[in-house]
Amino acid sequence: MNIPDPVILTVDDDPAVSRAVARDLRRRYGDRYRVVRASSGEEALEALRELKLRGGKVAMLLADYRMPKMNGVEFLEAAMDLFPLARRVLLTAYADNGAAIDAINVVDLDHYLLKPWNPPEEHLYPVVDSLLEAWRATPDPAASDVRVVGHRWSAPSFAVRDFLTRNLVPYRWLLADEPEGGRLLAAAGLTPTQVPLVVTADGTTLTRPTEAELAAQVGLSTSPAAELYDLVVIGGGPAGLGAAVYGASEGLRTVLVERQATGGQAGQSSRIENYLGFPDGVSGAQLTDRARRQAVKFGAEILSTREVVALEPAGSARVLRFDDGSAITAQSVILATGVSYRRLEAPGLEALTGCGVFYGSARSEAPSCKDNDVYVVGGANSAGQAAVYFSRYAGHVHILIRGEDLTRSMSSYLISQINAIDNITVHPCTEVAAGEGEGHLERLTLRDNRSGTTRSVDASYVFVFIGAQPRTDWLDGVVARNAQGFLLTGTGLVTDGRLPTGWTLTRAPYHLETSVPGVFAAGDVRASSVKRVASAVGDGAMAVSLAHQYLETQ
Repeated sequence: MNIPDPVILTVDDDPAVSRAVARDLRRRYGDRYRVVRASSGEEALEALRELKLRGGKVAMLLADYRMPKMNGVEFLEAAMDLFPLARRVLLTAYADNGAAIDAINVVDLDHYLLKPWNPPEEHLYPVVDSLLEAWRATPDPAASDVRVVGHRWSAPSFAVRDFLTRNLVPYRWLLADEPEGGRLLAAAGLTPTQVPLVVTADGTTLTRPTEAELAAQVGLSTSPAAELYDLVVIGGGPAGLGAAVYGASEGLRTVLVERQATGGQAGQSSRIENYLGFPDGVSGAQLTDRARRQAVKFGAEILSTREVVALEPAGSARVLRFDDGSAITAQSVILATGVSYRRLEAPGLEALTGCGVFYGSARSEAPSCKDNDVYVVGGANSAGQAAVYFSRYAGHVHILIRGEDLTRSMSSYLISQINAIDNITVHPCTEVAAGEGEGHLERLTLRDNRSGTTRSVDASYVFVFIGAQPRTDWLDGVVARNAQGFLLTGTGLVTDGRLPTGWTLTRAPYHLETSVPGVFAAGDVRASSVKRVASAVGDGAMAVSLAHQYLETQ
């Protein structure tokens, strides 16, 4: 059976430019990819629909920004629905730079190229090479089509979808009361009350699977390859991924252990715009994908759905015990477990978690929010990024904050974006007092914290981004923490010149070292850390350098 080559699709209404880009692409990639030209967004979408029906693969989309009827950004946004994993490039002229960059928030753009791109060896091919490599490293839904059957307001169904989304596993979502979903349930011998059902590409069926069962079936690694490592990194957010990249690249046998999904809270962000080297912004999923591939390229192992529940010093080694009773041993450890959002304690909300009440951005829910009012609770950058993202789907987005305005907690660039979006409203001095609904959220009671007055609003979706609780309870009595549970490191452990209790070395703790020698903390879990993605990555890199120093003295 002949498998057709994947497609690189170019869209440009200028025939000369269209021929030039197709010529340059065919010259370098024609032996591995089929280069298809279209002269308009409508023509290109028609070609994509035909490819979809025939089971074709699309590796890359290159679209000119300035086209009549449908510009390049509008085309790429529509194309995402057909081939969401295709890498997306916008072609712009110098005069269009400002407008194109302003529009980039509409679509998760991978790159934009200025015309002309001569010589292609310098300005075109390096970009395309990198993006095609990223596309090849991403599971293709035609080859690994996971299907999930569930109910819209089912917390277990949401948990499965959220897990797959955060782990960048492509899947098809089917409602149990729709024909195709019903057929799959019948084939599996199940009723609509037994969802969620997960059907993998090879026909394996999973009913209400655990995260570990799901991870094993979709190709995520869950078992360590060894018992002893130079470095164990606990937590897969930016700090943990940074530590894994630097540890593995510097020759340490490294394993990263993540209890749910790499990326952490940053991985759920719709767009991070103040991260160095990404002037047009980057989605948390894109950043996570690139960091994860980079760590694996250098030889780091990444374990998913594994929770470490104990840290035990054993001479110069450190034993890490998992929740299933198994263990691995490390010469050095980096704790990068991050923080979790605090729960809203208002009456009625806990029972509706996953059924309209969500913690974090829960990007898998965005298409379901179409034309609805969405409530975002919180005033930090994560809340602002979520509000901007959901404004593309929702009828209106309401940001609820306890303070007078956003200036004390949110970056200026993000406040400017929010002010420019018509369907976002900020409600100052407003708190959620209660929630109610039959089977899913239907109403919220909001309180004005100045006057104490309350009002009821119809609401199906609320996304919560408040506070930060460090994930350190499992370290109680082993590693020194402050009153809020954050890990103390370096000079924070020294009181009146005295080293921490139980410290066995003559030297003082290194800058990021905890009260247990050879165990370091990085990122948001560390006391007095800067809560930004870039600083977390920097913490991870610095912790590896300090771990090297520690290992050299052992």
